[in-house]
Amino acid sequence: MATKVENLKVYQKALAAGGEVSAIIRRASFANDRRLRAQLGASSERVASLISEGSEQSTDRHFAEYCYRSKGSAREMRTQLLVAVQRAHMTEKERIPLDRCYEEICKMLSGLIKRLELEDHKRRQAPHKP
Repeated sequence: MATKVENLKVYQKALAAGGEVSAIIRRASFANDRRLRAQLGASSERVASLISEGSEQSTDRHFAEYCYRSKGSAREMRTQLLVAVQRAHMTEKERIPLDRCYEEICKMLSGLIKRLELEDHKRRQAPHKP
């Protein structure tokens, strides 16, 4: 398994997807829909952030818990993207690639969770030397 979170493909994909979402929520149409803009921004940030935070946990099971939460945020993103289309902030054509990206992130997280739960290392991080 990757030793640094930056080397995890799912983390890289989550960061890239978050960047795409950030570009969309900067549109003028979101100016009057602050709540949805904030939800989209927070959810997209949470996906990568939870992976990063989880990677620092002491056991694989703890890391898996954070990955479950990240997966939930990725699923939440898929719903919020549908809402953004319904409110005419983006087109269905724009939504589909982002939705597929978050769907892939969910699948990647499922694989990572399965691996973490199977391996279940009790001590993930090497002790820090003074």
